[in-house]
Amino acid sequence: MKKIIFILLIFSFTASFSQSNSSYFQADYFYGNILRQNPDATVLIQGHPTGFFISYNKRTSGEENWHERFNYPDFGYSIGYQDYKSDIVGELYSVYGHYNFYFTNRTSPNQLILRAGIGLAYNTNPYDKETNNKNTAFGSHLNSSTYFKLYFQRENILNNLGVNAGLTFIHASNSNVKSPNSGMNVWAATLGLNYNLTTQQTTHYISSSESEKFKEPIKYNIAIRGGVNESEIIGSGMKPFFVVSAYADKRLNRKSALQLGTELFISPILKEYYELNLTIPHTNLKETSDFSRIGVFIGHELFINKLSIETQIGYYVKYPFEYSGRVYETLGLKRYLNEKWFASIRLKAHAADAETVEFGVGIRL
Repeated sequence: MKKIIFILLIFSFTASFSQSNSSYFQADYFYGNILRQNPDATVLIQGHPTGFFISYNKRTSGEENWHERFNYPDFGYSIGYQDYKSDIVGELYSVYGHYNFYFTNRTSPNQLILRAGIGLAYNTNPYDKETNNKNTAFGSHLNSSTYFKLYFQRENILNNLGVNAGLTFIHASNSNVKSPNSGMNVWAATLGLNYNLTTQQTTHYISSSESEKFKEPIKYNIAIRGGVNESEIIGSGMKPFFVVSAYADKRLNRKSALQLGTELFISPILKEYYELNLTIPHTNLKETSDFSRIGVFIGHELFINKLSIETQIGYYVKYPFEYSGRVYETLGLKRYLNEKWFASIRLKAHAADAETVEFGVGIRL
């Protein structure tokens, strides 16, 4: 019954876009494998996950200068379904916003495309202490999800109908908002169809009016972020956390900037985690009463229209006791509200273990 309702929602979602003159639909089936990113994942793997994506894609043709800068990408929306083939893990329903980036000449009939999508997902069978205590992948129904798809596409083989095939990586977790949170990572092969909503066979691409030369002085950024999360101890409870970041960035060109900065992390869960571990015999923890951490980081920002993508790697120079390791990574999405102010969402992790998902605002001067 859930699948029928979900498919009906898909049709109602896609029908609202059917009048577009420069867009197309895709429907992809996938079959894959769950990655064993930690020992706990072994018990969760009972078969090969399967599922599908249905997506709406809107073409760009140069109406804005940034279109040519990125080889006229598509943007759109995806709805996905995954069956993990596991009574423990259950199923996943998801919605995403995505971009399609083209590697080949846009006038070629054969295209190699990379899609990047980010969104929300609903897991049908999360961890429960009494009824499902083996599901260490999902500690909650609501999760975040990202997916990347590298695929070949050929359009208009039979009138408006074409084919696409490739590889997909899908990640889903609750970003440690609630433990447990090992998440699930799936590699899969995909095969599907695309359908153009216009009979026009060629698109006319507009060249950018931007000058190739671009210079900008060093900019200084301050960002304040926060959220809630839970420590690695299941049932320890969710607590708020806060992050203050200060960094400089230097634009290399219209697309990219390098970053260098520092940030302060205030995480109340660390105090509780520390005190609980002190009760465990032979725990090797040094004494401390200060649970804040300070990190230094280098990063890169990719500017796409008013959106940008930040990737950073950091190291804690202040590290009161062992918790997940001194090296951390972040992946963030920023939306510039004007020339200075921005809103952001950022995932912070230590290797494959997510620690927080942060929401914030900042200023770039």
